[in-house]
Amino acid sequence: MRTIAADPKHLGAEIGFFAVLHTWGQNLLHHPHLHCVVPGGGLSPDGNRWISCRPDFFLHVRVLGRLFRRLFLKYLEQAFDAGKLQFFSSLEPCRERRAFLRHLAPARKKKWVVYAKPPFAGPDDVLEYAARYTHRVAISNDRVLDIQDEKVRFRWKDYRDQSRQKTMTLTADEFIRRFLLHVLPEGFQRIRYYGFLGNRHRKEKLARCRQLLNMPPPEPHSHVKKDYRDRYEELTGKSLKTCPVCRKGQMVITEVFQAGGIPPPIWDSPITGPRIWDNPTTGPPIWDTS
Repeated sequence: MRTIAADPKHLGAEIGFFAVLHTWGQNLLHHPHLHCVVPGGGLSPDGNRWISCRPDFFLHVRVLGRLFRRLFLKYLEQAFDAGKLQFFSSLEPCRERRAFLRHLAPARKKKWVVYAKPPFAGPDDVLEYAARYTHRVAISNDRVLDIQDEKVRFRWKDYRDQSRQKTMTLTADEFIRRFLLHVLPEGFQRIRYYGFLGNRHRKEKLARCRQLLNMPPPEPHSHVKKDYRDRYEELTGKSLKTCPVCRKGQMVITEVFQAGGIPPPIWDSPITGPRIWDNPTTGPPIWDTS
């Protein structure tokens, strides 16, 4: 996007955006794609003007798709030559260079799809939508319907069939295999910033953008750390404070257990009192059943 946006034949400006990597589809298969949030314009090459895109057009998606395909495959080949790629299972033959290039050949002929549209409900909703994916795992608990007989049944939306809700049943091994496809390597950055939002020059260039757009400086952020339950409710619309049984009462923290400490007493009921651990250093616990 930065390359094409900088071309005077397209936008002729330095844009800024952030991208969130999303690796799964509703059926948990490998479906890597990027969600990018991009302002509708950018800084002129001399930094003295804000250049806006046309109201209903940002950049030519076919040009974006062709360039992304070329660069992606180019860097993939470079990674192969540098020994940075590993191949397992059915892809093991691709360790040999000719087999690797044969495997890539169909991808060179396919049309790579770029979807670019203005936000339907405004920028705030787009940012909220993107925020849901920043730290989400491949499937939420509420989509898992049943686990029995070493099989997992879950709900999924089939976008190829008019977004109909369907159910899928997988063996436990296959469910775990699909889930682990989306666990990123340690240290891998799921969210990245580019252009005038890049970390190196973000402060100065954002200030310049606001100046050119006659926007006031942002209000200073409060450094008071939010309760994680409040943050969870903001992002998901679901409350962790509401009692999951009666749906009316409020959950409160009564005790915090320290990791690696002696297990606390387990309360049987307010009347009978706690059940007592024996000395944890002498063997397994003995319950007081009196």
